[in-house]
Amino acid sequence: MKSLFRPRQPHTRKPATVAGFRFFLHAHPQFAQTSELQNVFTCCYLHTLCNNDLVAKNHHDKVLKLVREMGVLRPRDLKSIGVPRVYLMQLVERGELLKTGRGLYVVAGATLTENHSLAEAAKLSPKGVICLLSALRFHGLTTENPAEVWIAIPRGARPPKSGAPALRVVRLSGRMMTEGVEHHVIQGVSVPVYGVAKTVADCFRFRHRIGVNIAVEALRDAWQNKKATSEALWHHAKVCRVLNVMRPYFDSLA
Repeated sequence: MKSLFRPRQPHTRKPATVAGFRFFLHAHPQFAQTSELQNVFTCCYLHTLCNNDLVAKNHHDKVLKLVREMGVLRPRDLKSIGVPRVYLMQLVERGELLKTGRGLYVVAGATLTENHSLAEAAKLSPKGVICLLSALRFHGLTTENPAEVWIAIPRGARPPKSGAPALRVVRLSGRMMTEGVEHHVIQGVSVPVYGVAKTVADCFRFRHRIGVNIAVEALRDAWQNKKATSEALWHHAKVCRVLNVMRPYFDSLA
């Protein structure tokens, strides 16, 4: 049985100038064969095409300038320069932008460092802070290279959607969320990362998720390599409410 509905044909939008002239010729057929009018129509049509090319080039240049300034670009960032999101895909198709993850773009040919995934995570979760295993790796306190980026978000906040990089989310509140945050620029992106002392305290707080051996190793390396003072370690142990848990391990190092 044949369908009663015609398949929808793709719609190609014509420039307003072209549509206007065709309407005029349809309303006044006596001018359709006038060569002078046809020449005017051709000139206006070419002028419209040139203007469209100039607009597209201008938008492309704006997007490329912005992504070079920001390091990693998200589609929502285009709102600040008034450029439609469709130009992102055009630049990807032209090979001038590279899509590195869900809604994440960098300049094609850009050198991606070891910590590039941290910059991407910071863009995906503006309220998040890099923590636990990812923070340990950033500070050089572990030889492990986690497959996921560990990130802390405020309790009650909506977790970010991610495909690449994969995120492991933990929730914190109050001073445990806000204290000990450092900001490091990674590939042009300001990335919040918990400092060494706060990261060590977090490892003891989440020892059942990452393993107590990793927490003890982080404490030992931070102390022996003088990456954290005893005062900072005690302070963040109190903030994270793990002072009694950390005390015997700390006493063994002193």
